[in-house]
Amino acid sequence: MTIAEKLTILTDAAKYDVACTSSGGDRRGGKLGKTIAAGCCHTFSADGRCVTLLKVLLTNVCCYDCQYCVSRISNDLPRAMFTPRELADLTIDFYRRNYIEGLFLSSAVVRSPDYTTELMIKALTILRDDYGFSGYIHAKAIPGAAPLLTGQLGRLADRLSVNIELPSSKSLALLAPDKKAEDIFRPMAQIRQGILESKADKLKFRHTPDFAPAGQSTQMIVGASDETDYHILKLSEGMYQKYSLKRVFFSAYVPVATSPLLPSSTEFRPPLLREHRLYQSDWLLRFYHFRADEILSPEHPSLSPELDPKCNWAMNHLEFFPVEVNTADYQTLLRVPGIGPLGARKILSARRWRSLDEESLRKLGIVMKRAQYFVTCSGRMTPALRIRPSGILQALTALEHPTLAPQYEQLSLFSS
Repeated sequence: MTIAEKLTILTDAAKYDVACTSSGGDRRGGKLGKTIAAGCCHTFSADGRCVTLLKVLLTNVCCYDCQYCVSRISNDLPRAMFTPRELADLTIDFYRRNYIEGLFLSSAVVRSPDYTTELMIKALTILRDDYGFSGYIHAKAIPGAAPLLTGQLGRLADRLSVNIELPSSKSLALLAPDKKAEDIFRPMAQIRQGILESKADKLKFRHTPDFAPAGQSTQMIVGASDETDYHILKLSEGMYQKYSLKRVFFSAYVPVATSPLLPSSTEFRPPLLREHRLYQSDWLLRFYHFRADEILSPEHPSLSPELDPKCNWAMNHLEFFPVEVNTADYQTLLRVPGIGPLGARKILSARRWRSLDEESLRKLGIVMKRAQYFVTCSGRMTPALRIRPSGILQALTALEHPTLAPQYEQLSLFSS
């Protein structure tokens, strides 16, 4: 099999792995690939650049039989495998042609987790040592691999990720019987500890080798099992707190293999809206200081398909509003739909010099189409505050679903 044929098979197999993001890695030394705050596959890095990296599997030859996975051992499909040298040469060749800025490397489990991890380490060692490549590398740590090997992988990669795959041990036992939850969480804890130790050592010894300087992330499949949105958000919140993850990625289940344990591919549609709502909720957890129990509850375990989670929270807590923008603190401003972290900081800065009104908020970039229902300016109500709660709900729903907007065009701003 030629390199081009292997590349076609293994890049196609890698498209189902979404757990890659911008990095912020900054490795010293080296000869090739030196960039600042480099990121991943056609996404935006922390400094606003759109960047690209080679997203590929080392192999799709797998000894596991995960029901939801396209590479599972019982699935009949073309198989391929790079040697470590082939993968390193391919990455450097693509970099020299200015196709990529780095590498996202994942793999099926061939023979055993230890053997697979050793092959990945060999490939990255060739890149780092033989070619002096200092660009961004995101590597997948294989659950069940020896801690020593995971440690070596972390010193070669800028970011590590361990995919949790499914939201509960019950679903994991049913759909991925070869995997165990403890084998997934153990390397997460090791990576977190390695990052903390590396940062502490660098305060004492300037040339301490980096260990996964861009942190770790994980991925969760949504829709292949019956866990609720509340369960998923509580799990995500717990992982952020316990393992200091940079990001939890949600992947809407796509039927790529047939199994009686999975939703029927003839009737099933990927839950893309649910995935979108989970990402919005995840944003609230990470940047808006919400708790999972504020967004959902055991009595209301599903995210609203009509409203985004922040607007839905606001409509369920109207006693919190209206918020006076000229006196409210940062945390209170973050609770207002239409005001994000940047907007809240702009408000705090601008009101030191003058009293803010509606026009001022618009000039600061506040999304008044949403915020107008929840704020006052120097005690003065916006016209939208005179709308009944049912009218506000309709207007916010129309903003979320533009095709419904004509139904609400006749909505009076001054209904009593």
